[in-house]
Amino acid sequence: MRVLAALDKFRGTATAKEACAAVGHACWELGFDCDEAPLADGGEGTLDVLGGPNRTSRVTGPLGDTVEAAWRLSRDVAVIEMARASGLQLAGGAAANDPVSASTTGTGELIDQALDAGAKKIIVCLGGSATTDGGYGAVRAIHAPARLKAVEFIVACDVNTRFTDAARVFAPQKGATPIQVELLTGRLERLRQLYVEQFGVDVGEREGAGAAGGLAGGLAALGAELVPGFDVVADEINLDERVEQCDIVVTGEGFLDEQSFAGKVVGGMQGLAAMKGKRFGAIVGDSDVNVDFALANLTAIYGIDDAMTKTRTSIERAAVDLLRRLSG
Repeated sequence: MRVLAALDKFRGTATAKEACAAVGHACWELGFDCDEAPLADGGEGTLDVLGGPNRTSRVTGPLGDTVEAAWRLSRDVAVIEMARASGLQLAGGAAANDPVSASTTGTGELIDQALDAGAKKIIVCLGGSATTDGGYGAVRAIHAPARLKAVEFIVACDVNTRFTDAARVFAPQKGATPIQVELLTGRLERLRQLYVEQFGVDVGEREGAGAAGGLAGGLAALGAELVPGFDVVADEINLDERVEQCDIVVTGEGFLDEQSFAGKVVGGMQGLAAMKGKRFGAIVGDSDVNVDFALANLTAIYGIDDAMTKTRTSIERAAVDLLRRLSG
C-alpha cells in the first residue's frame, strides 16, 4: 500500500514538512510506503515547500526600515515569498502597523535582484502582507521592468479578491480604521487608472488582483500571470504524477472551513484524488461547524496542544486511524 502524505501547515504548531513526517511515521507503523509531499497554497510557507531559501538580501521593510529577506534561486528559478520582505509580522503585527504607509518596495527589490542574478523564471508567493499599496512600491523598485518580458513571471495567489476590493476585504486585518479603508480604496482606484495609462493593463477586473493588498495587480500590470497558489506548487513538485503513483491520499491543515475548498490545499487534493480515483482523507486541527465531514470524506482531530511534539503525535495517531479505515 502506497500513501501520499500531502498536507499544509498546522499554523503555529506544525509546518507542512512536520505534518507530512507525522503521517509518514504512521505509515511506517502500519507497514505502508509513504511519499511525503509538503504543500502550501501560495501564501506563507510556500518558499519552504519549494525547496527553502538559499539566499538572503537586505531590502526595504514594509515600514521603511531595512530587513534581511530570505529567498531562493536554483536552476534559474527564483522563489520570493513577499511576507519575508513586506509582511505584517515584520511590521510588528496589526497593532504596530501603519496600514497607509506600509509598502511593497522590498518585494520589488527582491524581484529586481532575481533579474540581476539571471533568473529565467520568477515565482512570487503572496500572503501575510502588511500592505495595501496596490503593489506600487514593488513596481517602482524594479529597474527596467521591461526585463520581465524575457522571463516566466508567475504570481501565486491564494484569494480571488479583485484589485479595488483589497482594502475593504483585507486592510482591517492589517490595522486600518474605517476611514483609512476608504482612503486606501480611493488610492487603489487611482492606481488602477495609473496602471492602464502606464502599462496598458486594466487590473480592475482581473480575479485575484487584490491579493496581498493589490500587489498581485501591480505585478500583473508588469506582465505577471496570476495563478492559484496550489496549482503553482503542484506543478513545481510534480504532484499530479505523485498522486497517480499512490493508492491513498492523505491531506490536512490546521483549520478547515469553506475556504479550504476554494483554491486551498485540502480542496485541491480532494479534486486530484477524485480525478485519479484514489482513496482520500484529511486530518485537521479544528473546523467550522458548517463543514459536512461525511460529504468531504474527512476525519478531524481536536484540542491540539501548542507543544510541537504533542501536535505531531496527535497527527500521527489520527493518521493511523484514518489509514486503517481507508485501507480496510
